[in-house]
Amino acid sequence: MSWEPDRLDDQKQLTDGDPSGMLRAVAASAAQVRTSHRAAREADLSSLDREGRPRTIVVAGMGGSGIAGDILNAVCGHGAPLPIVTVRSYRLPGWVGATDMVIAVSCSGRTEETLAVAMEAVRRGCRLLALGAPDSPLQAIARQAGAPFVPVVTEGQPRAAVWALSIPLVVIAAGLGLVQADDEAFESTAERLEDIAHRCRPASESFINPGKSLAMEMAETVPMIWGSSPLAAVAAYRWACQLNENGKYPAVWGEIPEVNHNQVVAFDGPLATRDIFADESGRSLRLFVLRDAEEHPQVARRREVSVRMAEDRGVPVTQIVAEGLHPLERLATLIELGDYASTYLALGYGVDPTPVSAITELKARISP
Repeated sequence: MSWEPDRLDDQKQLTDGDPSGMLRAVAASAAQVRTSHRAAREADLSSLDREGRPRTIVVAGMGGSGIAGDILNAVCGHGAPLPIVTVRSYRLPGWVGATDMVIAVSCSGRTEETLAVAMEAVRRGCRLLALGAPDSPLQAIARQAGAPFVPVVTEGQPRAAVWALSIPLVVIAAGLGLVQADDEAFESTAERLEDIAHRCRPASESFINPGKSLAMEMAETVPMIWGSSPLAAVAAYRWACQLNENGKYPAVWGEIPEVNHNQVVAFDGPLATRDIFADESGRSLRLFVLRDAEEHPQVARRREVSVRMAEDRGVPVTQIVAEGLHPLERLATLIELGDYASTYLALGYGVDPTPVSAITELKARISP
């Protein structure tokens, strides 16, 4: 597979290369926010108010469903009066008990790890809430336990339903007093996503299209993606996952200041600069820094110095600044740009962004 940037401005190649419509799915993010916000408001969650605030919220999910827990934690931020933990495995931590709330999230409602955690939560007497496809095994577990269930109706890959799965959690958190998020916050987030969709639309040419421009910067590099706050770090993780799944492409992610204690040393390694005398061009590092308005002052200082160090060593740097006032807005703008960039990267290499053949094969190999 070779990188051909001209593909990005060829409408026929974009259409033919994306038969399952990943670009359309990314463009539907604003609609997801509005639809899932309405669905969460209409769901019967009265038991949550009656039972009061739990000791801890544990979000169980994998892949595109699991990041919903990270988004919830990032939106609630440091001011949250309780811990929010994401579990990506078959088992709950030993300390989880009857005073804790477990939110099981599965786009298909059939994810084996999430089903196992949901059943364990019921056995331990935890408060359970489930989100997923209607008429699924996850809904059956919720029904048997008498637990609330929020139906999520989506098409395509779970990673393309990130807002359908995340927005209900933010609505629940707002109801529990964990974050301020009124109707205006959700609508302003949807409007931000619409604006990015307009700027990143396929008909917009590469030199003015931020999604295509990012894809061109990523191509033929090893992207190192850093977030300058916990919120931006969630977006960095999402970028890396989307590059893996949409682009079938490797990426490294991290958060400042932790990356200053390990990943920064890669600036002195063999991938830091290209060898202009090599017979074949090899991939070299490129640093992408996702910036947030709520940076710790010392983190801002570390970011500035890190960028200078990268540039001094010939490592190109791209900085992306989150847009908006509400944390949900800021996170959404960062995530959406990464979703577009990863999709355009795949299409520039002539790769269909939707299939995940390796995941399908792995599941087939481990099934009984």
